[in-house]
Amino acid sequence: MGKPMTPPEITASMLDIKILGYRTDQTFALRRVVFAALDELRKEQPGVEGAITNVKEAQDILPYTQVLMAPGLVVNGKLVYLCLGRIPKKEEVIGWLREALNRPA
Repeated sequence: MGKPMTPPEITASMLDIKILGYRTDQTFALRRVVFAALDELRKEQPGVEGAITNVKEAQDILPYTQVLMAPGLVVNGKLVYLCLGRIPKKEEVIGWLREALNRPA
């Protein structure tokens, strides 16, 4: 038997991004904005890594918010936005990603 796998060490340049919500036009739009923001941030800070996960099940969304009908954005375990009426601009998402990189673990 091989050695047990250990999770990778989390570094200050890693972002764990979760998009909360069901398959809706708003969820897809939020996903596109998040990918664009992450690409832009990587141009400024080439060492930044980001894992983007879609969270669709209610039991997985509820720890972050009780609102299930609107897409949400979680960065490094913190709910940073609920899409109530509008999709955030790329610049807003870049700001939230920068904040998460500067936040102590």
